[in-house]
Amino acid sequence: MAFTSQFVVLFFERLLQASPVLTFLAVLILVLGLWAGRIEGWRWQDALYWACITGTTVGYGDRVPKRSMPRFLAVVIALVGLVLSGLVVAIAVSAGTEVFSHLGRH
Repeated sequence: MAFTSQFVVLFFERLLQASPVLTFLAVLILVLGLWAGRIEGWRWQDALYWACITGTTVGYGDRVPKRSMPRFLAVVIALVGLVLSGLVVAIAVSAGTEVFSHLGRH
């Protein structure tokens, strides 16, 4: 139980420290999604949904851009999403490693 509570605290502290970068990346995904949606003529809700699905690289395929610019934006959104996901995973690994090393010394 000690590991879990220490990990959660450290993980959220580090997320808070990285929040400016994480927020920027998330907002970038949403803005690019809205831009692509505007070009495609989608409702803004559908554009945000598509951006989130594309940013997580899930890509259900229920919304598919037909024009070249939104297709390019889809690639950019996917790459930004990979960076965002990678940062969150790196923060989790870093917090876990630190807690493990701290518990090992006691």
